Amino acid sequence: MMRAFIELCMHITGPLHTQFCNPNQLYLLLLSLMYRKSIMESATVLSVLLLLATIHTAAAVADGLLWNGNFELGPKPADMKGTEVLKHDAIPGWTIFGFVEYIKSGQKQGDMLLVVPEGAYAVRLGNEATIEQTINVTKGMYYSITFSAARTCAQEETLNVSVAPDFGVLPMQTLYSSSGWDSYAWAFQAEYDNATIKLHNPGVEEDPACGPLIDSIAIKALYPPRPSRENILKNGGFEEGPYIFPNTSWGVLVPPNIEDDHSPLPAWMVESLKAVKYIDSAHFSVPQGRQAVELVAGKESAIAQVARTVVGKTYQLFFTVGDASNSCEGSMVVEAFANRETLKVPYESKGKGGYKRAVLRFVATSTRTRIMFYSTFYTMRSDDFSSLCGPVIDDVKLLSVRKPRKLA
Repeated sequence: MMRAFIELCMHITGPLHTQFCNPNQLYLLLLSLMYRKSIMESATVLSVLLLLATIHTAAAVADGLLWNGNFELGPKPADMKGTEVLKHDAIPGWTIFGFVEYIKSGQKQGDMLLVVPEGAYAVRLGNEATIEQTINVTKGMYYSITFSAARTCAQEETLNVSVAPDFGVLPMQTLYSSSGWDSYAWAFQAEYDNATIKLHNPGVEEDPACGPLIDSIAIKALYPPRPSRENILKNGGFEEGPYIFPNTSWGVLVPPNIEDDHSPLPAWMVESLKAVKYIDSAHFSVPQGRQAVELVAGKESAIAQVARTVVGKTYQLFFTVGDASNSCEGSMVVEAFANRETLKVPYESKGKGGYKRAVLRFVATSTRTRIMFYSTFYTMRSDDFSSLCGPVIDDVKLLSVRKPRKLA
């Protein structure tokens, strides 16, 4: 009965379920209703839930986990055969197609122990399997989806993420963290008032159960930044970006732009074969503000932005290089590019946080100038030697010089 009550609450409140569907509070409310104690209080809470039902039918989804986005509410035993989910609507809030498994943390697959990053449950998408959810959105708005995924037995797994008409194929061959789990971001622009988020495993393996584990799916509205008098570049401090799960400590991977028409990191492109990592001050050392970018894959991990410039005018590109205080130690070099100029910034990291500032001066030869950063070397964390890491970039500013001196 309690499970049904929680599901009813989640259905009514939608994206606000984390605020109003606390199991302990609902348990007390249920007891109150069953034994008719504190009837006025019970009636008040139910009135609020009914009011939220009216709001939810029209309001766009709020930032945070999707409804049952962490899959903690699972199928009924009658809707499962072993770990396989049998019915399309068996997982509350989700519709599934194909071979989908409901996995409990600690479950074994041969000699491999399946670990869930948050909570106790996740789903695994087998061959050609899909899981989807339809949400209310604001037409024309940009959104970023963040989800956690782990590779299982297949070596070259990919994941197709889509919201019609946009889609992206995210490669999962590279493991960036030693836990086996990484969080990924993907963005889209809403063309309608509702959107169906689909995660699909396009792989065809000999074992139909082989496929990525998926957990913790969230969404965040993105607000396109604008240039200002203080900075010609947009989003130079990386404060606008994808949702970061508060209970995880590995940041969010932003995939290459060739995999993503709309960047989860507004105004910036990932011009490389590998992803860059979006980090926050709650879990890492960030030079300025609350967010920054970690270049985790050497020259295969680069970010860029095209700025409006005036031909013949002199500009200065200011930026900060540091480390994320994540045991990423050693000699690092960040290479900055602007027009035909290049600057290599060395940084000796002790892996405990810190940063240094740098500036690159150049004369524009076009009305569009590409600004780009990448890390010269690959680096591994010293505490596990299997997690990719690298220098942190933050506080990037581009300003014109009114009375420039001659460049040396």
